[in-house]
Amino acid sequence: MLVLAHISDLHLDGSERATTRAWRVRDHLWGLPGTVDALLVTGDIADHGAEAEYEEAARLLSHAPFPVLTCPGNHDSRGPYRKALLGQPAADGPVNSVRVFDDAAVLMCDSSIPGADEGALDEETYDWIEATLDGLGGRRRALLAFHHPPVALHHPLPDRYQLQRPDRLAALLDRRPEIAGLITGHAHTPAASVFAGRPLAVGPGVTWTLRLPWEGEQVADREAPVGLAFHVLTDTGRLTSHFRVVT
Repeated sequence: MLVLAHISDLHLDGSERATTRAWRVRDHLWGLPGTVDALLVTGDIADHGAEAEYEEAARLLSHAPFPVLTCPGNHDSRGPYRKALLGQPAADGPVNSVRVFDDAAVLMCDSSIPGADEGALDEETYDWIEATLDGLGGRRRALLAFHHPPVALHHPLPDRYQLQRPDRLAALLDRRPEIAGLITGHAHTPAASVFAGRPLAVGPGVTWTLRLPWEGEQVADREAPVGLAFHVLTDTGRLTSHFRVVT
């Protein structure tokens, strides 16, 4: 059984508000009485993609009692992200990585398009997913994590900027039964859906929560508690998601 804590959309910008909310959920997770296998952060870690914002994120995510897995979002910038958060040479290619556990693997995929708010998994990323899964030999269940949901979530803001070419992703899932589910962020609302026969879990936003059309005209609820999720992947491939708030 794999247990992942999940946060998304920190939008660190140097402001006291963003920092306070991020540290609130960090302190909650670092202080859990039990253990999780990893923390997954699904993009928009920085608000402007500035190196100083990733330096703050690196401090925030340091000394974790578990591995920290990240992928970029549309507000992130690949060069500063690599340099200040990952400690790697700055480069403009997609930021993809994998973490292998005893019976499962989490593939963190870059769905960002530099200079755009829409999302896409490019051919380099699809090739990397295929090669990574080939290397695992089908022996482990796999989760794909990226920023942009591939389905509509019934609000015009995130639906305007969802993952492009979802048919390409659906074709991959059809060929790859070992992929047990998808985990995303971007929409600033906790949500659960299905895509191409796989469970899709959308993490809440740390910085603010999306109000759906029937909840009022104001889009961003900036007073909502900080949200997080816990995802449990069993040995049989069942993905269960639990959503929590931190007050």
